[in-house]
Amino acid sequence: MNFGRRQFLSSAGAAVLAAVVPRPAAAQTYPARPVRVIVPYATGGPTDVTARLIAQKLSGAFGKQFYVENVPGASGNIGMGRAAKATPDGYTLLITANNYTVNPALYDKIPYDPRRDFDPVTLAATAPMVLVVNASVPARTMKDLVTLIKGNPGNYNYASAGVGTPGHLVGEQLRLSLGLDLLHVPYNSAGLAVSSTIAGHTPICIVAPAPVVPQVADGKLRALAVMSTTRSPAMPDVPTIAEAGFPGIEAENWFGMLVPSGTPPAITAQLHREVSKMITLPETEERFAALGFEPVATTPTEFGERIAVELDKWGKLIRIAGLRIE
Repeated sequence: MNFGRRQFLSSAGAAVLAAVVPRPAAAQTYPARPVRVIVPYATGGPTDVTARLIAQKLSGAFGKQFYVENVPGASGNIGMGRAAKATPDGYTLLITANNYTVNPALYDKIPYDPRRDFDPVTLAATAPMVLVVNASVPARTMKDLVTLIKGNPGNYNYASAGVGTPGHLVGEQLRLSLGLDLLHVPYNSAGLAVSSTIAGHTPICIVAPAPVVPQVADGKLRALAVMSTTRSPAMPDVPTIAEAGFPGIEAENWFGMLVPSGTPPAITAQLHREVSKMITLPETEERFAALGFEPVATTPTEFGERIAVELDKWGKLIRIAGLRIE
């Protein structure tokens, strides 16, 4: 009898203890409710497409909805500012692009601090810039084009998807490093920039591969160089800018995930693990390839290091070029 009583008391005590002391597994379950994924650009763009693909996969992996909230405006500043003010509890994520590291130098004032307001999760994908010319331009290589521009000052310009975009910045690198008389013509999208070059209004265009690959195949545009350290799988026959004879002139689109600074490290680690898994899936790679993206999935530390390098690199270029948006 005594043994049975002790057993009962032990069981009862364990039950009381379990009720009083929260179980770590239950307390740390994430997510317990839907998660907001802020995209600081309009729907349909490359960052939005990337974010929706990631959100869909995370919803399946975690069993809770990850939903995209588009907050466009001011080259991403409005959405990034909103994400910076969110509670750091893992229920607000930011998926953004290069503007994150460009805007601090480009604008007089921005609503976020890129070095302190966010913790990096992963760089998910990249898309190199490609320089193309109208088919009527008498240049078959980058060296031909540089010679042509230098021999005809005031006659050449280039289109990009807008001020501060990678296409614009790599164009400024070309202009400054090679001493070219080359005017920038910004458009509101890569599609408009490509259309302008096909029509001959802007003989040169620097954008991501996706909108130009079919135009190059049709002979409407000629690709001279990919502005990255490696060739693009979307355009494997096009040399890198270094292979074309001009090393050190590089820029690419990137798409990465960050969380508000102070988010529990365990949640950041979970997000990184799941995004890394989905990036390596064959179906994800196929979707990215169709868009001209290359999957990356860096560690948080690697992504943070890249952000630091780009903040310095683009800040210096923007100051030298005298670029500014009030």
